[in-house]
Amino acid sequence: MSYLTKEGLEELKTDLEKLKKEARADIAERLRRAKEYGDLSENSEYIDAKDAQAKVESRIFELEEMIRTAILIKKEKSKEVVSVGSTLEVKKDGKTLKYTIVGSEEANPAVNLISNESPLGRAFIGKRTGDTIEVDTPGGKVKYKITKIE
Repeated sequence: MSYLTKEGLEELKTDLEKLKKEARADIAERLRRAKEYGDLSENSEYIDAKDAQAKVESRIFELEEMIRTAILIKKEKSKEVVSVGSTLEVKKDGKTLKYTIVGSEEANPAVNLISNESPLGRAFIGKRTGDTIEVDTPGGKVKYKITKIE
């Protein structure tokens, strides 16, 4: 099971459709061309296409499973407690930072989308405005003070 926003779920569905339509068609064409070369046992194009086919089918299965078991993140009406889907402002070393807590499939720390399963995400879950948390990082302990929950 994975936590996803509505947008994240739609993105997975779009990726799945592309794989089913475009990637499968591309691989079928590669396999057809490779078969034209004759002996399949030593045909590197055929072997490469079969490997690509296996990867695509594996990813299709993975996406179908994620979509089937997805738990949709709903924007909480309560702005009192941090939960999956919350956006929060925090102070760290005098700087104001903004994070959104998302499921692991949508996590992207580069744009401040923090997984609920990450050490930072786990530390924020259940906390309230005004709370200070301390997170162990490779560089030592880091303190964050929650200043706002949206």
